[in-house]
Amino acid sequence: MTQTLFATKRASVAFALSIGAGVIALIIGLVIGGGAAATALADAGAVVRYGQPITKLILNFSMAATIGTLVFAAFALADKSALLGKALDLAATTAIIWAVSGAINFLFTYLYVSGSDFSTDNSFGQSLYLFATSIELGTSLALNFGAAVVVSVLAIAVRSLTATALVAALSLAALIPLALTGHAAGTANHSLAVNAIGVHLVAVVIWVGGLVALFTLRGNSAEESSTLTKRYSSLALISFVLIAVSGVASASIRITSPDKIFSNYGLLVLLKVAAFILLGVLGAIYRTRLIAKLAAGASAARSFFKLVLVEFVIMGTAMGIATALSKTAPPVAAEWLTNITPAQLLTGEKLPPELVASSFITAWRLDLVWGIISFGAIAAYLMGVRKLAKRGDKWSWMRTASWITGMLVLFYTTSGALNAYQEYLFSIHMIGHMVLAMVIPVLLVPGAPVTLIMRAVEKRHDDSRGLREWVLWAVHTKYARFVAHPIVAAVLFASSLVTFYYTPLFAWATHEHIGHEWMIVHFLITGYLFAQSLIGIDPGPNRLPYAARLLLLIGTMAFHAFFGLSLMDGSGLLLADWYGAMGRTWGADPLTDQHTGGAIAWGIGELPTAMLTIIVSVQWFNSDARDAKRLDRASDRSGNQDIDEYNAMLAKLAAQKEVGRK
Repeated sequence: MTQTLFATKRASVAFALSIGAGVIALIIGLVIGGGAAATALADAGAVVRYGQPITKLILNFSMAATIGTLVFAAFALADKSALLGKALDLAATTAIIWAVSGAINFLFTYLYVSGSDFSTDNSFGQSLYLFATSIELGTSLALNFGAAVVVSVLAIAVRSLTATALVAALSLAALIPLALTGHAAGTANHSLAVNAIGVHLVAVVIWVGGLVALFTLRGNSAEESSTLTKRYSSLALISFVLIAVSGVASASIRITSPDKIFSNYGLLVLLKVAAFILLGVLGAIYRTRLIAKLAAGASAARSFFKLVLVEFVIMGTAMGIATALSKTAPPVAAEWLTNITPAQLLTGEKLPPELVASSFITAWRLDLVWGIISFGAIAAYLMGVRKLAKRGDKWSWMRTASWITGMLVLFYTTSGALNAYQEYLFSIHMIGHMVLAMVIPVLLVPGAPVTLIMRAVEKRHDDSRGLREWVLWAVHTKYARFVAHPIVAAVLFASSLVTFYYTPLFAWATHEHIGHEWMIVHFLITGYLFAQSLIGIDPGPNRLPYAARLLLLIGTMAFHAFFGLSLMDGSGLLLADWYGAMGRTWGADPLTDQHTGGAIAWGIGELPTAMLTIIVSVQWFNSDARDAKRLDRASDRSGNQDIDEYNAMLAKLAAQKEVGRK
């Protein structure tokens, strides 16, 4: 009971320091940026103008505390431990604050954008309902509020580590609606802006919320506090890097020239950067100096957590400035749009120049999420290989080269010319699809990432789950075993073509940014599962005989060929209201381009199929060679007894045949 009271007190202190500093920074930021100035038409009043950003600040901090606590618990705490229960109680409490502040912020936001006064009339309630169901901003806020309610209930109900991780994933999904609104909704480079804000939000909530959980829970001993701090430090370091990368990307979209740095928006960005640098310095201090001393005794722990209090003040200040930034207009010069093209109406951007051979090198359209994933996966892989090398273990350079090549191809596919032109040419979209589903997995699977993780990442012994434990858990779940079965993987791989292109999924993935990201994930996973079932080195269920693998490969590729032929011979245009309405003045007409896409779907699979066939054949030959060597060694150990017995059996059969002839 006493420990619970202390935890509640510490959580209250964290909230008070952060929210207090945040409100002060927010008001200053609103004054600098003019975010709370009265609107020319239908002004909602000072209470709404200041109340809306303040409730948004409370919403942001409580949301961060909830999500960060759940992520920290899933990564750092032991299963079914007392600390896990306290973490879930903390998450439930902050989720309730998140829900209440979200509801008030929803109301204030409606009053602000509509310029109306609060009322208890039925018409006011109907307007709120319309705002929540028909207006994108209102729908996003309503979904975020609904997620807060669900997370608060689940955090009370669950107590296992697996359930905690699932609730953490659900809470992270609640960030998606917020990433799709705000300044990202109106910027020209919409996809980059959404990705930048999305990455920024994920990193911030894990960093801030994880610190709240660490400060509130601490540990039952100095050694446990040291262990938890080390684990949080790993999360904080990754978050710091992600915040830096996404912050630069987001600022570069809105501050397009040096003179705009000294605009009101630019000054707030500079203040936020200064707070971010201070937080980085504090993080470096406790990573390099204080963590090792935590296990020494109470005095070191007090010094550390005093530093954490300072960090809460700076974090609150940074969040207050960030909230003020969301209310400040970016310094983008206003321009009248004339002669709007169909491409601008459909995609929000001008039609790119004609696709020529050099465009495959010069044309780029960065996808920040997949850029981070690609280079992050390369860095993590190389760190694992380096750790093995320092320990004296060997790791094939061919596996490393295959993994790096696959990730570089993934980066080019999602950020190069294929991404720049896939919205305008079906044939380019189909090249990207085939590369994602067939080329990249064939390069990544031989890299054996699960095996590398098992060998390079240290095993935990306290019933908590780090990277190694969570990966092994995911690989061995019943769902993973089912979808990784060779037959199931082949069916998913082949049926995805028809399911995607001949259902509304294709339109969703083309019109909506979140749909496009889902498409990439889906093609990668189905392609990876299929390649893993054929040539996988990592452990997996139900390995088929090599002859059956070749038959499965031939059958699946035949289905691909029939799909390509159906596109080549088709007379109807897929997604005619998109590709047929783009208004291109260069390149083939949409139907001819679709026929080209069908030829690509048929022909581009030849190279990956050949590669898979060669790899399966080589693995088959090596397996037979290993079996032969094993049998030879067994024969040598027994003094060729098995050969003598075999020869005796043949002689006996020959004698019986001779008797039969007589």
